[in-house]
Amino acid sequence: MFSKLFNLFKKSGGNSGSEREFSHSVFLLTGFKPINLDLFRLATRHSSAVQGKEHNERLEYLGDAVLGLIVAEFLFKKFPFREEGFLTEIRSRIVNGDHLAQLARKTGLSSIIDHDRKQRNNLMVRSSMHGDALEALVAAVYLDQGFDRCRQFVLEKLIQPHCDIDAIIEQNVNFKSQLIELAQKSNKKASFEIKGESGNAHNRYFYAEAIVDGEVLGTGKGLSKKKAEQAAAEDALKFQIKK
Repeated sequence: MFSKLFNLFKKSGGNSGSEREFSHSVFLLTGFKPINLDLFRLATRHSSAVQGKEHNERLEYLGDAVLGLIVAEFLFKKFPFREEGFLTEIRSRIVNGDHLAQLARKTGLSSIIDHDRKQRNNLMVRSSMHGDALEALVAAVYLDQGFDRCRQFVLEKLIQPHCDIDAIIEQNVNFKSQLIELAQKSNKKASFEIKGESGNAHNRYFYAEAIVDGEVLGTGKGLSKKKAEQAAAEDALKFQIKK
């Protein structure tokens, strides 16, 4: 899959290539022939690639909600006897930015993202860009094909071939949840605060603190507030919370 998309991408010169080649790339990704190809060009256009032009952040917002609903429904049906907390945690692991970035690479979506090539060596920006593009792609499918076909795309092109649910369940990577749970066991309260931000619209970092009973135990940064909080929680978990 990836090699087919990459070869098409090289032939077409990126998103500026022929309508037919880009349309075929979308078909390989989604399994559907696009009706409104402009939606998919927009979904694969990162903010760093444009000056004063529309990019994929609005589609990313919609795709995040649609993807979250589809994954929630999938887990609700797959695990009919599991509690809400378990379902919420596994959904979070499936739709978190790092995992979505992995899916973008596995499906070949990464090869057709239109972005500023100067960002390719910035690992944090690149990971965020790929995950965001996948959410935008989900929104494009939803708007172009409707909810039922969007669900089909998510399940048949993303979840079934690329998500090992058993392995995801075994993961223990939600550092915020770990810190909150550990604090609660010690009758303490864990909270998180965003302390600042830096950079520009294409490369903005947030800085967070993880606080337990008024004491700052960890700090972290990320390309979103959630990622900054996760990094701060991970940092805080290096310290043992005394009972």
